[in-house]
Amino acid sequence: MTFEQFMQHYKQEVEGCMRKAIIATDSDQKLEQSMIYSLEAGGKRIRPLLILATLIAFGRDPKLGYQTAAAMEMIHTYSLIHDDLPAMDNDDFRRGKLTNHRVYGEATAILAGDALLTKAFEMIVSDYDLSATIKVNLVQLFAKSAGANGMVGGQQADILGENQTLSLSELESIHHRKTGALLSASVLSGAIIAETSEADQATLALFAHHIGLAFQICDDILDVIGDSEKMGKKNWCRC
Repeated sequence: MTFEQFMQHYKQEVEGCMRKAIIATDSDQKLEQSMIYSLEAGGKRIRPLLILATLIAFGRDPKLGYQTAAAMEMIHTYSLIHDDLPAMDNDDFRRGKLTNHRVYGEATAILAGDALLTKAFEMIVSDYDLSATIKVNLVQLFAKSAGANGMVGGQQADILGENQTLSLSELESIHHRKTGALLSASVLSGAIIAETSEADQATLALFAHHIGLAFQICDDILDVIGDSEKMGKKNWCRC
């Protein structure tokens, strides 16, 4: 299987898993539509694919990670919905489509993000192919990576750093938390499900740390010099 075949095949598997989970939710129709709208807005699905690639690397069946991969993409999507809101980045477009709040209103967009975040944890704990120990470890990892010590804390630090000159270490800390935390958690999720050794997980954590840092640096550069039509959002920088 080529890299392109791998991406195409497993993107479809994860996207099908996400849609099935949302449709099965007994929720308000507008809320459900709002959740699906952002989930189906496109994207490379890097985080869920890292989970499945890690499982494959350790010789495990990638199907074991489908629900965890879907959960990770739900958390990432929730963060994008909230990040686009007027109180945050105030973006009108995401991946070439109107942002969630521009279509469904701010209140529904906020609630859709909240629903995706909580649905993610439901996806993990309801996965009957995983042991209770693995599920507890995944929930702890996701909560820490997405919360005040991870992505949310990084976003807050990024906001506070606007119009300021930051040191390299301060900037790296923001990048590691804002973007790197979920990317690192994705790789480690696959390692947890594969029941790898602590030594292997430490090595993977270092690898994922550098992946996350490089990803955010690239994203920041594109915010300044990228083609807004190709990126599907407006160009801007906090400086």
